[in-house]
Amino acid sequence: MKNEVIVLREGFSASPIPVAVRERMIGRTYRENSEIHLDDLSYLQVRYLNFNHSIADGELIVHKSLAKEVLEIFEMLFEAEYEIEKIRLCDEYDGDDERSMADNNSSAFNFRNVADTNDLSLHALGRAIDINPYYNPYIVGSKISPANAEKYADRSADFHHKINHHDLAYKVFASKGWLWGGDWTNSKDYQHFYKPKENIVKSAVDKIKKLVSD
Repeated sequence: MKNEVIVLREGFSASPIPVAVRERMIGRTYRENSEIHLDDLSYLQVRYLNFNHSIADGELIVHKSLAKEVLEIFEMLFEAEYEIEKIRLCDEYDGDDERSMADNNSSAFNFRNVADTNDLSLHALGRAIDINPYYNPYIVGSKISPANAEKYADRSADFHHKINHHDLAYKVFASKGWLWGGDWTNSKDYQHFYKPKENIVKSAVDKIKKLVSD
């Protein structure tokens, strides 16, 4: 798949990762690996409403196959005046996910494992996005991430920027077929939206079945 330039509208664009951004990523959020190459990723510029309800510009890196729909997602959130505190590349936090979350930074690509495991995160493949993570922590057992978000672990409480099934972010991501970590059983990741890679074999079988049945 070609990594093309996409301009959805002013303030919403996707392109191959610029040289300066690549140089900043290497050693921070990216290292050589067999799973993904920098050419597989797209650099996105998006607009959003920050917590002062002012228009701000943000940066994201996602898998190039998801670039257009991610632009569309953030355009929908922008049009609906959905507030996101900040959208910065994780490189500004030296790839430290805890620091990024604690600063309530919404982000996407970061070549890392799932916390406390040896499993590669979908963030490492550019297929996951965290939204307002300080207010929507990751909870597994008694551990809360970011650690400073303990007061937002009680999801029965009423507070601003809480993501649940009624929240616009959930509805917009779900409309594009993205899944939500708040629906997990053994842990809860309320900030986390993700789109696993489609099972190509299953997809081919389903298409054949559809052709046969038509």
